[in-house]
Amino acid sequence: MDSGNGGNTAAPARDRRANRTPAMMELAGLASRLLEGGAVLIVGLIGVWITFDVFDLRPVEDYVRVAWLSAIAYALVGELTGCYDVDARFTLRVGWTRVLVAWVGACVVMLTMAFFMKASDSFSRGWAIFWFTSVATGLILARGVTTVAMRGLKRRGVFNQRVAILGSSAQGRRLANYISGNSLFTIDLVGCYDDYARGDEGGCNPWRGGLQALLSDIRAGRIDQVIIAMPYANDEELQGVVAQLSMLPVLIRLAPDLSSFTMAGQSMVMLGDLPLMTLFERPINGMDQVIKRVEDLVLGTLILIAAAPFLLIVAIAIKLDSPGPVFFRQEREGFNQQRFHIWKFRSMRVEKLEYDQIQQAKVGDPRVTRVGRIIRATSIDEIPQLFNVVIGDMSLVGPRPHAPSTRVAGVLFSEATQTYAARHRVKPGMTGWAQVNGWRGETDTDEKLLKRVEFDLFYIDHWSVGFDLYIMVRTVAAVMFPKSAY
Repeated sequence: MDSGNGGNTAAPARDRRANRTPAMMELAGLASRLLEGGAVLIVGLIGVWITFDVFDLRPVEDYVRVAWLSAIAYALVGELTGCYDVDARFTLRVGWTRVLVAWVGACVVMLTMAFFMKASDSFSRGWAIFWFTSVATGLILARGVTTVAMRGLKRRGVFNQRVAILGSSAQGRRLANYISGNSLFTIDLVGCYDDYARGDEGGCNPWRGGLQALLSDIRAGRIDQVIIAMPYANDEELQGVVAQLSMLPVLIRLAPDLSSFTMAGQSMVMLGDLPLMTLFERPINGMDQVIKRVEDLVLGTLILIAAAPFLLIVAIAIKLDSPGPVFFRQEREGFNQQRFHIWKFRSMRVEKLEYDQIQQAKVGDPRVTRVGRIIRATSIDEIPQLFNVVIGDMSLVGPRPHAPSTRVAGVLFSEATQTYAARHRVKPGMTGWAQVNGWRGETDTDEKLLKRVEFDLFYIDHWSVGFDLYIMVRTVAAVMFPKSAY
């Protein structure tokens, strides 16, 4: 498609929520689960304490055990009855109905267990009635608190995903009106993008430009999800657009009546009553993103503290070996192709340091100092990147970041293979799946670059905490027995 250069291509107003946590909806759901599960347990225990003498609750351990088991039973039944579905989080009527249904279901589970264990006769019936009503009241109050809090956060846009519509024709306009007219959606409509139609021509508003404007806004971090709602002329054109969008860290979905047979087999989700087809999920998203950040922050901080004495020794050795700073900072491309400065121990002579138009180090490179050869061969020069991990520019594990000007056979990495940009859908890492499989060091041929990208994309598609830990263990072995770093 051609770039949309005409019309209102100005960037949307500065997003004050640009640094919000993408998993806020999941975190709020977790908080709601903990609050209500805690209400079942705490109200049950307080009830035992208040009515101990009234109902002669002996042995008291049995009643305490019921309070604990009922909290577990409620948590399980609550998931089955949809207590924490989106439609129950913002509406008191729906929320209270499902909470009470879940509590009745949990009590039925408890009664069934007591019947089969022949333990029902040993409990006070007066206490059971008091327990049932008091916990039900506690749950109603807890759900009221969470619903009011969720509504307040929703009004502030904390849960909202920033959605762009690709298509400004009648179909895009209908979709935009549908989204704007439904107050239950957690969506901020950024606008519509189309190379062929504009808002002032009866299309979707606000119109923000063409496909290139959309790609720019995604790279600038202004968009979380793209819904394709354009009547493409053929499947090939649709596939071309999807291919460009799939290189970016954004959720891509297809609106109805566009899928034809090209995208058959993809999963469907409901936007209210409107079905959408999921084409690509944003990798390591939601709670996975939170878990990976906690992994980076905790492990990165512990490793940094443990390595501090060793880092000091290395710094002294660098300073004694050659004049110049201990550290070297260089611009690299990170998540969503955003630029950041990477920290490394300086391994080259000061007058040979390169900050742009980077030439990769080669075997016997005269620019490398004596200490530099040692720390490069053992990857010690990479350890200061723990600072990048702790502040959030990088992860412990992920595709290695490259300088924007790095070339292979005279061609920029980003131009050497179409799938290179897909590496930027996640944060770059200190080590990665490609590195532990031997694809490290100089990338001087197309084959080496393609292999790195292949392994990086495999990691992105198969990420898990276990996979990260496995790569870290493999990294230790790769550092102890280096093959291609110099």
